[in-house]
Amino acid sequence: MQGQNSNDKRLYVGIDLGTSRTTIMSRRGAKSMVRSVVGYPRDIIGVKILNNTVVVGQEALDNHTYLNLHFPLADGVLKETSEKDEQAAIELLRHVVSLADAQADEKIYGIIGVPARASVYNKSQLLKISDEVMDMSMVVSEPFMVAYGLEKLNNAIIIDIGAGTIDLCAMKGTVPAPNDQVTLMKGGNYVDEVFCQAIAESYPDVQMTSYLAQKIKEKHGFVGDPTEEVVVNLRSGGKPMLHDVTRELRFACETIIPDILESMESLISGYDPEDQTEALKNVILAGGGCNMIGLDTALAEGLKEYGKVNVSRVADPDFAGSAGALKLASELPTEYWNQVGDIIGG
Repeated sequence: MQGQNSNDKRLYVGIDLGTSRTTIMSRRGAKSMVRSVVGYPRDIIGVKILNNTVVVGQEALDNHTYLNLHFPLADGVLKETSEKDEQAAIELLRHVVSLADAQADEKIYGIIGVPARASVYNKSQLLKISDEVMDMSMVVSEPFMVAYGLEKLNNAIIIDIGAGTIDLCAMKGTVPAPNDQVTLMKGGNYVDEVFCQAIAESYPDVQMTSYLAQKIKEKHGFVGDPTEEVVVNLRSGGKPMLHDVTRELRFACETIIPDILESMESLISGYDPEDQTEALKNVILAGGGCNMIGLDTALAEGLKEYGKVNVSRVADPDFAGSAGALKLASELPTEYWNQVGDIIGG
C-alpha cells in the first residue's frame, strides 16, 4: 500500500493511548512516551510553584503532594465519571500530540490504539476528544496495531499486556473480527493490587503504594522459579528496611497466566485445523507487561498439549503499538481508513 503525498501538509502520527503510559510516533521521526496522568494545582500556591494551571505526565506525579491528579484512562479506555476526567483526557491527548513536532501549517492525521473489545460508546467518546486536537483520527485495536507494525498479518497471535487490560488478537489475513479478539480486565494494575495485598499480609507494617508496587514489578517482575531473590528497601513504621518480596511478587505476576491461557485456547480453536500449527509458532508478547521474566516460557509450557509453541517478545514493548499505528497511518490512504476502524474528521 502507498500512503499520501509527503507534500500535502499532513503529518501522520501513531498513538498508543494507555492506562499508565501513552506513546506517540510521527512520520517526521518524533518519538515520545508520557505518563497518562494530568494534575491540577489544589490552590493558588500550587499555581505559583508550577507557574501553570495544569501539568501532564511525570511532572504531575513528581508534584503530586499539591496537585489533584486525574488518570483519565481506566482499563485502557476513557473514564465516564465526570467532565473533569473528560477535560483531563483532552489535556493529555493535546500534550501528547504537541510532541509530534508538527509545523504550523500541517494537519494532524492520527491512528489511536484502544483495547481489542472496546465498546462502541468508548470508541465514539475517544473520537470526540481526538477531534479536539487532530484533523482526522481513527481508532483501532491495540494488538492489531502491533501485528501490523511487525507485518504478522496471518497465522499469528498477539498478546498485548498493558496496565489496564491484556488484549489478545488472532491474525488470520484479514482485519480481525470481534471473535478474533479478547480483552481481559487483568492488566498490570491488577498485578500491582495483588502485590500490595500480598505485601500487606506478609509485612503489615510496610508502607506500600500502588506506584511503588508498580516500580518493583517493572524492575523485578517474574513468573516461575526465581533466578535470584527479590530484596527491596521498604519503609516499615517509617524506617527503611530490606524486605524479601520474592514470594509475593511471583504470586502477583502469576495471577494473569490462567486467564491468558484460557483465552489462547479459545483463539487457537478459531483457526482452521491446518493453520493452528503455524499460529502456535507465532505467539508474540507486547506491552509493558511482556517484560516479566519467564512469561514466554510459562505460556509455552501451558499450551504444550496443543503442540510446539513459540512465544517471542517484540523488540520495543513501549513503542510497538504506536509504531504499528504510524505504519498503518502512513501506508493506508485515508479514504480507506473507515474499512479498518472508526474515524472522525477528514
